[in-house]
Amino acid sequence: MTKSIPNMFTLGNLFLGMIGIILATEGRTSMAAIMIIIAMLLDGLDGRVARALNAQSEFGKELDSLSDVISFGVAPALIMYTVAFTDINTALAWTVTAIFPMCGALRLARFNVRPGIPGYFIGLPIPAAGGVLATLALFHEEITAPYMIFAILLLSYLMVSAVKYPNFKKIGIPKTAIKFTPFVIVGAVMVAVFFPEQTSMLIFVPLVLYAGYGLQQNFRRLTRKNRRRKKDDHKSDEAYQSSDR
Repeated sequence: MTKSIPNMFTLGNLFLGMIGIILATEGRTSMAAIMIIIAMLLDGLDGRVARALNAQSEFGKELDSLSDVISFGVAPALIMYTVAFTDINTALAWTVTAIFPMCGALRLARFNVRPGIPGYFIGLPIPAAGGVLATLALFHEEITAPYMIFAILLLSYLMVSAVKYPNFKKIGIPKTAIKFTPFVIVGAVMVAVFFPEQTSMLIFVPLVLYAGYGLQQNFRRLTRKNRRRKKDDHKSDEAYQSSDR
């Protein structure tokens, strides 16, 4: 029984992702985004609860990945499609919408089969990418479709990139604190339901900063590579000139 508790959190994550999809099709964008945010909370808890209860398993790992594709891949992409892409070229809208969960699936598959770097994720985690996309959709009246397309493609790229992101999932919770997690979830749900837009926009800021961290790291890495290449080219030129003398 104890070993099934983390899977209940994961299934709750999947359930909320499906509810988010249904709400998006009904035009209730704010509540759909809230479902994704609460799903992120459950996704953050399932692994911690599994480690606290010593209930980690390959089954739980695979279930988590499958749930994440729905909750943080398909659902956010559909939310964005319904609010920002219905009036643009159909082929473009469908393609851009499909790219996001596809890159999310690739990101999860790579995570499951490749050893990672301790303390880091390789590529933007799909819950963070999905959270950014779902909350960004709330700004569809202020941000035009071309910028939304750029955002969804950028998030898709960051998921499959080699950029390192800090891994906060390893921060565990005491076993004695597990009994309080239902109260935390209920409290978060109440706040989110009563203040959907404020909660979504409040969550949007740290998620964007986290995603932007990867862009900064990628820029710094490219800058270092260019400097190293120029330095190597300069040394090669000096060596070549010395050999001519």
